[in-house]
Amino acid sequence: MLLSPSRRPLLVILAAVLLTVAYSQSAATPYANCRRTFSCGAISNVTYPFTGGDRPAHCGLPEFALSCRDNATAELTHSSVAYRVLQLDQSRKTLVLSRSDLYNNTCPSEFRKTILNSTFFSYNGPQNEALTLFYGCNTSAMRIRPYNLFSCNSSGLNFTDAYYLVGPVPVDPILRILYCSVNVSVPLLRAAGNQLTALRLSLGQALMQGFSVNYSVPHERLCNECNNLGGDCGFDSVLSQPVCICGDRPCPFALTLPPEASPNALPHFEGINHPNTGKDIALFITGAILAGFGLGWLIFHCRQGRKQRLASRSAKTVSKEIETSLSSKALFSVPSNNFTRSIPSYPSPKSDLGRGSSCLGVQVFNYTELEEATNYFDPSRELGDGGYGTVYYGELPDGRIVAVKRLYENNFKRVEQFMNEVEILTRLRHQNLVTLHGCTSRRSRELVLVYEYIPNGTVADHLHGNRAKSGLLSWPVRLNIAVETADALAYLHKSDIIHRDVKTNNLLLDNDFHVKVADFGLSRLFPSDVTHVSTAPQGTPGYVDPEYYQCYQVTEKSDVYSFGVVLVELISSLQAVDTNRHRHDINLSNMAINKIQNHRLHELVDSSLGFETNSTVRRMVTLVAELAFRCLQQEKDMRPAMEEVLETLRGIQNEDLNAHKVEIVDILIDADDGLLKGPPSPTLDT
Repeated sequence: MLLSPSRRPLLVILAAVLLTVAYSQSAATPYANCRRTFSCGAISNVTYPFTGGDRPAHCGLPEFALSCRDNATAELTHSSVAYRVLQLDQSRKTLVLSRSDLYNNTCPSEFRKTILNSTFFSYNGPQNEALTLFYGCNTSAMRIRPYNLFSCNSSGLNFTDAYYLVGPVPVDPILRILYCSVNVSVPLLRAAGNQLTALRLSLGQALMQGFSVNYSVPHERLCNECNNLGGDCGFDSVLSQPVCICGDRPCPFALTLPPEASPNALPHFEGINHPNTGKDIALFITGAILAGFGLGWLIFHCRQGRKQRLASRSAKTVSKEIETSLSSKALFSVPSNNFTRSIPSYPSPKSDLGRGSSCLGVQVFNYTELEEATNYFDPSRELGDGGYGTVYYGELPDGRIVAVKRLYENNFKRVEQFMNEVEILTRLRHQNLVTLHGCTSRRSRELVLVYEYIPNGTVADHLHGNRAKSGLLSWPVRLNIAVETADALAYLHKSDIIHRDVKTNNLLLDNDFHVKVADFGLSRLFPSDVTHVSTAPQGTPGYVDPEYYQCYQVTEKSDVYSFGVVLVELISSLQAVDTNRHRHDINLSNMAINKIQNHRLHELVDSSLGFETNSTVRRMVTLVAELAFRCLQQEKDMRPAMEEVLETLRGIQNEDLNAHKVEIVDILIDADDGLLKGPPSPTLDT
């Protein structure tokens, strides 16, 4: 409703009166010293939203209250647990915290959970690793004391033994023999976790390095507006709302925000309390009239100037977006210095991912969206290198955690690989194959695939990588890995697909140690009317079929050979290729065949599996070694099909020795009739 000109002066006078009265009433509630900073030890010049020390509680939020212990150590306390603040970066909104009760101390007096308010703090990113401390453990049934045991004589515990695990705690029946009274989960910097498992750090030293935390600043846009107008941000704990402070009083004006596209726009500052009595109005009416005109004109002038600046910025933004849109349309006609050659056009509709909003049935992501999800492909978020691409940890706007695979270059070969991988993955659905969430358009700036994120590393990491010393891969877990991998490969072969790069680095593990076969970057579809695919040799040394190197021919039996190497790795915990071994043993497949043929399997098997002491493990490992021997035959026709490999492994897992037709022999003792009954294979001739 429009006001008549005669009523407008009255409105201005009334507004000025209300503002002046509110300002005078607020004198009873001072907000002093909010321009002071918090400093303690190595942490200095800390401002909103933090409080503590010289910064009173009204100068920030209660969740960000800091204290200074012994004038040297800054601490943040949440849910009765104190955390040392090792680092605080307000520009990046990051902290490095270490639990005070576990700082250079592995035996706390109370066993408390690590909990931070998830509304403001997040520590589940890729920079951290899970560390679980188990206390009050009965280790009397353990014959060998593992490296990760330590002692804790705390009140309330029946036993003094304790141990730790880095990474997810596996669901493993073997571990159930070890009873512990209580466990505590603590985040740990991933670098510290790697050093701990490699025994380069002690448990106490690793805990002292802390963990990384990201925090969000509540009401940040309002605070910026407050600062722009010369005020300081504070918080009214009684009203549970932010307040803009001028000097040591709430500012005598209401603060509003410019429009924002987000539907979650924040509320106005409530820096004033409106009067409701005529007495106060009468006391200040004279001064309010004079102040009101001046203050009203000042606010009007500031608002108009701000609107003009926002309009100017908006126009520039729209202009840039139009220019970007036009330049992106010309991407394939203008050479780019970032690529070795321009991306070719693919006439086949099956491979044209630039059309519509789906990519062969999966979601098409905007490249900018994936940049933001990976913090612009931050090197600290790199998970590893896959076939033809680097994989990054990403967080989508909908909250999904994903693995984002970015191709190295956009040349013809990479684009062809990208199209091939998308086409394969969209047709496959299996519980032990990695899931493809989506991709960028073929006409995007770069070609990117978005996979489900598998959090527990690779089989290679746990066998002979940075997680190897955790001791989590017991024999039942390893056998289950073999079964699930064989199941996935058998499914691929039924779908007329050859993986071509089967190796332990491409076998991902979830938190329950179930397998997800990954990286189809070297896969090739082959038509049903041919028996092999001829192409240039690709793959990983130590896993590649010997016939492939000689004839450049790949069949399903090539995957069988590579899987045989994986089986030997699961038995031995050794790498497929290791130049530090004797020259005859550099290649693990050659080493395995030599050990088996010479009845020295015990020299190959990882001693931690209980091969020498457990007759059941000994029998099952022997059977798996015999199967690996068959998979590693030089001639592909001598190797079993993957479906037969799967059936054999399932029979071993079920301890149903009649489930497969192979006769069992003990390959640890000398035998005149060799390893296998029946005619020997060409590789066994002497």
